[in-house]
Amino acid sequence: MSDRLDRRRFLQKSVTASAGVSLALSLEEQALLAATKRDETQTRSPSAQGLPTGKIGKVEMGRLICGGNLIAGVAHSRDLMYVSPLLKNYFTDEKIMETWELCEECGINTAVFSSQDAANKGVRVLHKYWNERGGEIQWIAQVHPRSNDLTTDIQQAVDGGAVGAYVLGGTGDAWVKHNRLDLLGKAVDFIKQNGLIAGVGGHSVQVPMAVEKVGIDPDFYFKTLHSWNYWSAQADQLPTEVEVAGPDNHDNIWSLDPKGTVEFMEKVDKPWIAYKVLAAGALHPSEGFDYAFRGGADFVVAGMFDFQIREDAVIAAKVLSNLDRPRPWQA
Repeated sequence: MSDRLDRRRFLQKSVTASAGVSLALSLEEQALLAATKRDETQTRSPSAQGLPTGKIGKVEMGRLICGGNLIAGVAHSRDLMYVSPLLKNYFTDEKIMETWELCEECGINTAVFSSQDAANKGVRVLHKYWNERGGEIQWIAQVHPRSNDLTTDIQQAVDGGAVGAYVLGGTGDAWVKHNRLDLLGKAVDFIKQNGLIAGVGGHSVQVPMAVEKVGIDPDFYFKTLHSWNYWSAQADQLPTEVEVAGPDNHDNIWSLDPKGTVEFMEKVDKPWIAYKVLAAGALHPSEGFDYAFRGGADFVVAGMFDFQIREDAVIAAKVLSNLDRPRPWQA
């Protein structure tokens, strides 16, 4: 049984035993209590067997993918300045390898993280995991091509053993906003020329719209999707979807037009990997995974601590076993 579920049950018993104790609970603890009834039946199974897979090109992946922001110390923790350093200290080499081992045990065979060793230690630890632990988890690289150097970062991903690469979402936003679709096309072509599946990332739905319009042919899209069903989303204060995701969003929201994204992607016959599906920890997996898969995503990416992996895999398998979605599976 997962630590999160054990914690919720402990809190539930504490509330029952002592009237008024909920007043002393943190907002996070209260949210976990509220989620108990909603997802408890989904997390009773100690096994995560049965996680379905899909295929992009020659690459077969579990429909739940392990994100890389946590191991890189990129917390998206709003204005809590201590969280990123906490992550960097928590995720030692050993802890990262333990996390990937648990992923593989639970049917999660793919991880996503940056190709830049300067940004994180993912590539170095991945090779250590493959060579010393015999691990087999595969890697999709988040690449950061620049207008004056489209290939160096992509080549690092190729040399590092990635099976796929996608242009970073912020880069996709910026190049679409500034009408540099030529750069996106060249980056996709270079990824493909090196035998990797190639993707285009974006926070704005304008990214896949523009790519489809001009006929660029990525193998997949890497596009955000989450609901606004959390208090810090501040939907009434958001910029429009055509704006680049960034500081104006107060690090609170990454899918500025979820309805528009779902409606547009329903017409796109390419695989879609959805990210930020939990709004950087603001949404519970039982809600975020369901919203993304029902909205048409073929895969979801979630940053996971080691103690969350089994529960998240069980929830994903449960959601996928009882799913009605308008968009056909594209992978």
